[in-house]
This record gives sequence, C-alpha cells and structure tokens, in this order.
Amino acid sequence: MHRFLHRFVMKASAGPLFPAAANLQSRRAEAHNVEMFDWNDLRYLLAVAREGSTLAAARVLGVNQSTVHRRLVELERRVGFALVTRHATGYRLTSLGEALLPSAERVEAEISLLQNQIRAYGNDLVGVIHLTCPEPLVSRLVGSSYLALFHEKHPGLKIEFVMSDRYLDLGKGEADVALRSGEPDDETLVGRKIADSIWAVYASKSYLQHHGRPERVADLGQHMLVGFDGMLVNHRAAKWLSAVAPGARIAARNNSVLGVLHAVKSGVGIAPLPTTIADMEDDLVQVLPPVHDLARGWYLLTRADLRQTSRISSFFDFTFRHLDLIRPVLMG
Repeated sequence: MHRFLHRFVMKASAGPLFPAAANLQSRRAEAHNVEMFDWNDLRYLLAVAREGSTLAAARVLGVNQSTVHRRLVELERRVGFALVTRHATGYRLTSLGEALLPSAERVEAEISLLQNQIRAYGNDLVGVIHLTCPEPLVSRLVGSSYLALFHEKHPGLKIEFVMSDRYLDLGKGEADVALRSGEPDDETLVGRKIADSIWAVYASKSYLQHHGRPERVADLGQHMLVGFDGMLVNHRAAKWLSAVAPGARIAARNNSVLGVLHAVKSGVGIAPLPTTIADMEDDLVQVLPPVHDLARGWYLLTRADLRQTSRISSFFDFTFRHLDLIRPVLMG
C-alpha cells in the first residue's frame, strides 16, 4: 500500500501535534468511541510515523497535507487520546501511538492481502501486469521483440513497470511480477530461472589510454576502481571487489549499477558490471573475462495466488515458450 517501508524512529512525545488535540488526554470519556473510527485513517497514522512529517506523508499518500491533518485529528477524536505530537525535528508518535503501531501495521497487511485476493479473482485476459525489474533492463525490454510479441498476442494486457532502488514486496502487492537476479529467498514466491546473469570487469577506452590495462584479477589492486555505495555495499560485486583488491584506490562510489556504469564510462576507474548493459556501451572495454563468482540466475517470480490467474499465467507461459527472445534481453 505504501512505497516506503522505512519506519521513522519514535521516542517519547514532548507535546501534542495539533492545538485541538491538547485536551485529548483529559477527554478520556470519549474512548468508548474507539470501535467507531474509520480504519482508513490508520493509513495516515502509519504514513506520518514512517515519513516523519505530514507533508512527506501527504506526498506518499497522494493527498493534500491538510487532508493528513484532518484525518489524524478525526482519528484522535474517535480514539480519545493523542497519537501524534509535533517536535522541532518533525512528527513523532505518542506512547499510545507507538503501542498501537504494530496492530495498525497488521491491519495494513491484512487489507493488502484482501485486495490481492480480490484482484486475483478476475480471470479475464485484460488489465495491467505490474512488472518490477532492475532499471537498466527497462529500455531493453521496451525495445525488444519479446515484449512487442507479447502485446501482439495479448492486446488486452498492458505491462507497467514499477521501478525502485530496492526489491519491491510482491506479497504486499507492490508489484505483480518480478525479474530478479540471484537465488530467491522468499518462500512465498513461485517461478523459475529463465537466464543467466553474467558480470565482467570493464574500463573506458580513455582510462586504458592513460593507465594501461589489467591483465589478470590480481592487477586490479594497482588500478583505480569505482566502488559500490548505499544499498549496494553488500552486493556480491562490492564484496568481490573488496576481496580481490583490498588495497586499491577507490576513485568514485555510486549507489546504483547505472551510476557505476556512468562512472566507469567517465574514465575515473574500473569496475565489474553486468555484461547485459556494459557490452552495449561503445566507450567500454571488457578488460577481464566474466567472473564466475558473480554469476547468478535471472528468475521470473510472482505470488502463488497470482500465478493461478489467467492474467499472470499468460505472461509466464508466454515467457517460458519464448526464452529465445527474453534471454538476449537479460544476457546481452
């Protein structure tokens, strides 16, 4: 239901969020109305807790900031106690708000499951398939005969890409289908391997002209490298680079594979990259062959309940019948 999963750290409150809420603690007689509050208002409480401000919560929910204020005021009125307070650094939950947060999250998860079940009930070959995959693949998929042929065979279905710098949660309905590299670790998902993910070491032509070419992996320690940062610090490529060239100079870091690609193209250093995207760049040279330790499989995944629907089943069946079309997109 939400694009962001990071929870804002909550501490003891210092004061009420809204002027109208200042007297809520003294109006405990209204607590009998708790069973009458609108469950939908929990979305606003969760968004403020996660984002730390009503403005950020409004952006996530796609509403006006005033709507967030109004719905929280109404929720507090129904509950009879203050749930959120305002601080100089943002918004925080009161002690009661913190206590209710796990239950609110469970309600959110159950509503998401209910929505997924309702969506899965339809069996017509019409509608949208929300597909998540690494950003570098989008342009390759859009321009491929694989996707063009799918739309030709199933004109009532539309592929809509859902992009994120993290793995989206299919179980919460953030996407219907995922194209991912690496062995799946979510037992609730079903699917199969459809291709191999291959990585090699690349440098730009300009870098090689000024610094020479490494002849073997051991030579990387003598070269300037482009490192992985942010959410990629634990990526297998980052760990491999640290292991084979622990003393190398890191000339630049980036928190996305595309960012690392552009840094290597600029000539600042060398880095391992997926052959899928790096081989397409005329300015890049594969200076070392594919690295076995970085090889993984490409998997097509979805939830078990969605796999049984005609909409998703048609996409999976088409893909399995046309692996000769999808593999060039994934492997270069």
